[in-house]
Amino acid sequence: MSEKPFVFKQFEVNQEQCAMKIGTDGVLLGAWASIKKHPFSILDIGAGTGILSLMLAQRSYAEIIDAIEIDDLAYEQCVDNFERSPWGDRLFCYHAALEEFVDEIEDTYDLIISNPPFYSEDFKTENMQRDLARFTDALPFEHLIDSVSKLLSDQGTFSVIIPFKEESHFMDLASKVNLYPNSILRVKGNPKSEIKRSLLEFSFQKTNTGTSELIIETVRHQYTQEYIHLTKDFYLKM
Repeated sequence: MSEKPFVFKQFEVNQEQCAMKIGTDGVLLGAWASIKKHPFSILDIGAGTGILSLMLAQRSYAEIIDAIEIDDLAYEQCVDNFERSPWGDRLFCYHAALEEFVDEIEDTYDLIISNPPFYSEDFKTENMQRDLARFTDALPFEHLIDSVSKLLSDQGTFSVIIPFKEESHFMDLASKVNLYPNSILRVKGNPKSEIKRSLLEFSFQKTNTGTSELIIETVRHQYTQEYIHLTKDFYLKM
């Protein structure tokens, strides 16, 4: 393999076949998504390397952790990462589009998690695989939210990370299928930067929405205690 695996404290992730490499967004979501309801079943939509599924396998006792990945190479990589992990008996990846998965699966999930593609700018690169992973037309928010509403159990939760500028639009789309925000975490790179990402948790229950903010660094490579606390079970140097 030309690339070394990304090494976490309890597992490794190979990613040389995946267009979207492991980044802060995925690790933030995998560490933040609530498991306080002790989910029995988890679904990872658009799995890529499988990082979210692997993090939730480490954090939870869920007996079923399914993932969906449409890209051929990413699917193969995800399966390989699952098989190499300590939790291979609980992890399974489907090579499918979300639309066909919704049509064929009758079960629902207690926790659904997704780090969806969200670059909606008009330009494309020459790398079709990378474009598929990065652009919203591969998985429009409307399609994602509608599918989640059909796959989520009555008491289940849906956790997602999106650009902050898309937050109100995303919540408006969710409300149309009776999904309501329970928790919001807005992320800034440093104290002086603008809010870049929103981590959102939805359910079918209307609650008082808890809103908080996370700053990743005070200065370059000087991480905040809040960020260290959130990610320390995963990153080797935290």
